Amino acid sequence: MKNNGWARRDLAALWHPCTQMKDHEQFPPVPIKHAQGVWLEDYDGKRYLDAISSWWVNLFGHCNPRINAALREQLDQLEHVLLAGFTHEPAILLSERLIRLAPAGLARCFYADSGSAAVEIALKMSYHYWRNLGKSQKTKFITLTNSYHGETLGALAAGNVALYKETYAPLLMEVISVPSPDCFCREGGESWADYSRRMFTCMEQALEKHAGEACAVIVEPLVQCAGGMRMYDPVYLTLLREACSRHGVHLIADEIAVGFGRTGKMFACEHAAVTPDFLCLGKGLTGGYLPLSAVLTTDEIYQAFYGDYTTRKAFLHSHSYTGNPLACRAALATLDIFEQDKTLEHNQLLARAMRDAAVQFQDHPHVAEVRQTGMILAIEMIKDKAARTPYPWQERRGLPVYRHALEHGVLLRPLGDVIYFMPPYVITPEEINYMAETAYTGIDLATQD
Repeated sequence: MKNNGWARRDLAALWHPCTQMKDHEQFPPVPIKHAQGVWLEDYDGKRYLDAISSWWVNLFGHCNPRINAALREQLDQLEHVLLAGFTHEPAILLSERLIRLAPAGLARCFYADSGSAAVEIALKMSYHYWRNLGKSQKTKFITLTNSYHGETLGALAAGNVALYKETYAPLLMEVISVPSPDCFCREGGESWADYSRRMFTCMEQALEKHAGEACAVIVEPLVQCAGGMRMYDPVYLTLLREACSRHGVHLIADEIAVGFGRTGKMFACEHAAVTPDFLCLGKGLTGGYLPLSAVLTTDEIYQAFYGDYTTRKAFLHSHSYTGNPLACRAALATLDIFEQDKTLEHNQLLARAMRDAAVQFQDHPHVAEVRQTGMILAIEMIKDKAARTPYPWQERRGLPVYRHALEHGVLLRPLGDVIYFMPPYVITPEEINYMAETAYTGIDLATQD
């Protein structure tokens, strides 16, 4: 069966995520038959370079032989067992390994099955910690504007992207929002570090005012991904860690999207040499193979839940597939590749190739900014460069870029008017150049009036 046949069957049965389904009347979904490395292949034999790692999850390419082999071996041993009252080797080994890799002081690992679930766990665990300590007045969370933490109700409440949040506002808990240190908004000539320091005064004021009622501050370290790949300087994290400790408020680092080498280090918090109270991980944890997320926390927080059953201090949160052995085995294979292939060092070369390939965008009359943090690079389209006037969102200027890229064999999925590259780590410099050239011509077409 060819693409058209599968697309018809799809549209008769499926409801796709983050999609206005009516769009598919004009642009049918692309059925993928096979994938290898950075390339996807449809049922008509056309190939697409996966420039966004299939929603930021794929680290070492599709159908990676080493991860495949690990999963085959695990399939013959144990596919799943509940993690309540039972345990298994992959979950134990992965927990030990994540604790070794994570910032110093994180000592316990709690598993879930999605990034949103990890955020929910961190929010609940922080609140419950303070409750167990007799500080039940601590019920609020402090978040950054333009942040995104997931789609379940607690995670959605903690986020701040109106596109996702506005509709469900009546269902959501109230949070305390602080202006983002998004360096796109800095003054001319102002450095990322200086702007991030200046914007931290807003967070300091919020902590001074709300520390008594606040459980935690939750942030996406360095890059607000779903908010348009907006970026800020590590100095903000340094200041935030110190202030949270001083005011007696937890720090939750949502590294679902930015962990596992995306920013140039294994975890983004390492750029500031800080340890959060909760580290949320997901997406690339299994190399893009299976749904798995984790929350790492300190032994101090763990001990606040430890006691006799009758104290009712236990953290009664669960997922049926918590710590699934197959997913844990895929994660272990992924971490093996990091170690064996010296991935972080290799990514420095790839990040430089991405930067060089994007130089051409700097002088484009409808590009406001090219920004980069490690293996994440974003190009922001704009209507008037001098006045920094954005295009009306209704014009959907990113859509022609998406369509042009597909026609030329590249999968880009713009965030509004922001075109970004977040490719698998097995991409080559030649493929990076092709990706950038395709995006450039797509932007040219999309910005013609």
